[in-house]
Amino acid sequence: MLLLRCCHSLTRFGPLNTQRHKVTPAVVSCAVRLWSSSSSEDRGSYQRSYGPRWRHGLAGLLAGSGAVLAYGLHHHKAEQQDSITVQTIEKTSAFPIISQEEVTTHRSLEDGVWVTYKGGVYDITEFVAMHPGGDKILLAAGGALEPFWALYAVHNQEHVLEMLSEYKVGELSAEDVKKQKAIKTSDPYSTDPERHPALHINNLKPFNAEPPPELLSDSFITPSAIFFKRNHLPVPQVDAASYQLHVEGLPGGVLTLSLEELKTRFPKHTITATLQCAGNRRSEMNKVKQVKGLNWGIAAISNATWGGARLRDVLLAAGYSPDVAQRAFHVQFEGLDKDVSGTTYGASIPLNKAVNEEGDVLLAYEMNGQDIPADHGYPVRAVVPGTVGARNVKWLGKIIVSAEESTSHWQQNDYKGFSPGTDWDTVDFKSAPAIQELPIQSAITVPTDGAVVDRSSEEVTVKGYAWSGGGREVVRVDVSLDGGKTWQVAQLRSSEKGQAPEPSPPPGRAWAWKLWEVTAPLPAEAQELEIVCKAVDNSYNMQPDTVPPIWNLRGVLSNAWHRVKVVIREDNNEE
Repeated sequence: MLLLRCCHSLTRFGPLNTQRHKVTPAVVSCAVRLWSSSSSEDRGSYQRSYGPRWRHGLAGLLAGSGAVLAYGLHHHKAEQQDSITVQTIEKTSAFPIISQEEVTTHRSLEDGVWVTYKGGVYDITEFVAMHPGGDKILLAAGGALEPFWALYAVHNQEHVLEMLSEYKVGELSAEDVKKQKAIKTSDPYSTDPERHPALHINNLKPFNAEPPPELLSDSFITPSAIFFKRNHLPVPQVDAASYQLHVEGLPGGVLTLSLEELKTRFPKHTITATLQCAGNRRSEMNKVKQVKGLNWGIAAISNATWGGARLRDVLLAAGYSPDVAQRAFHVQFEGLDKDVSGTTYGASIPLNKAVNEEGDVLLAYEMNGQDIPADHGYPVRAVVPGTVGARNVKWLGKIIVSAEESTSHWQQNDYKGFSPGTDWDTVDFKSAPAIQELPIQSAITVPTDGAVVDRSSEEVTVKGYAWSGGGREVVRVDVSLDGGKTWQVAQLRSSEKGQAPEPSPPPGRAWAWKLWEVTAPLPAEAQELEIVCKAVDNSYNMQPDTVPPIWNLRGVLSNAWHRVKVVIREDNNEE
């Protein structure tokens, strides 16, 4: 970027070569065009000048590294005179019009890292090389900055915008700006909400996506924007003012509540609970033998703080006293999401879970302290902690107390586990119970499979998550660097970094995951690491070591030891 002001002391990567960034006033008006039209050979030459420093210098700009930005700002302000020159250039220069197609081609250090922001196009290639941090910035490359900055409020400040303005190379074409806002009204999914571009999409319609693993383990509480999305049907448009929740079923109880009544008539309870899709880690079963279902990686799981009325309190208000258990065994949920025939999504849970004071089942209207987002069930959803995500029905419209399970397809003919020997010719869905509580689970989020670790770093840090269904607390995570020959115990975390650890929950009410981490020296002779993790809960349930014995035709309940392979890059520096 020709307008870059180099902050030599900002970076540990050494000073950048500033010679080709000196621009005289006579040619400054066309400076922005020169970089835009520079050859890939020029860019490649620049990258080669800095070698590995590029790979390790990707910024915290989008990763929320407020301290890094503050440090950069100190040096930024120290060069006020140069800043005035840049601002004058921007006010007097006419920027070229650039298409989104062109922006999309700049998604790597080799091709340049371009982003858009409020109709402007910015080349931040050289900026990212100046700042220490992770490679999360590349998640925004070729796309818009706004969704990433929404996650990290530290960037929504004037001085950060001033820094960004220095890297502007053009304006996004009016046609592409319109395309971003265009809605195809004939599409039943046209009113679905916008989603964060960092999400890995497994299916577009209905929308199903998971966050990158490295983002998943950044926070104990998963930001709503990157909480995994599992939709079976179009997201319904629900008017909160006219919303009604109907409670009915066996004789003796009928109740209709508005959203306001749900909020004011019943005490609000708050729980932190992890939700996991039954198909989490299905991709590992696909490697054994093809299954039917979305090809989820390891991130169809997330953790949030939920607020709402207890289902138990609402059932009591509807006239269902504790003795209802003598007549009913299930509580059915019906969503407001419908298919083209008008069939709604439905599921059910055991009545004992619903009415138990320690079951903590919520009719939730808040997620992470705010109204539940549309993708997660606005205005009200069921949160059934410790239970498979499929029973946590979103956009809740009806609750039915019944002697029978829900007759919904998703309760009767899906989300059930079978023997590895059962195939689609022999499967009988009536022969297996619907999944409720999920088994013990853990996975490695950092490093990812195929990552490269430099020998000079001397050690490797491994991070991940662990969780068990039914309120069983994870008490240990074992990690191996040699495929399971030797093991060490990871450090568990049940709060955000820097915060005091949460006390252990009461027995049977451990609804939230544990994040874990271990740092270990690199084995002296190893050229490759096979990193493995396995978790243990307080009932001493453990994960199976391999996938084949638990393979099933729907690819659910995938919880074998998680394995990633990492290459150790030797130091080849010769004097």
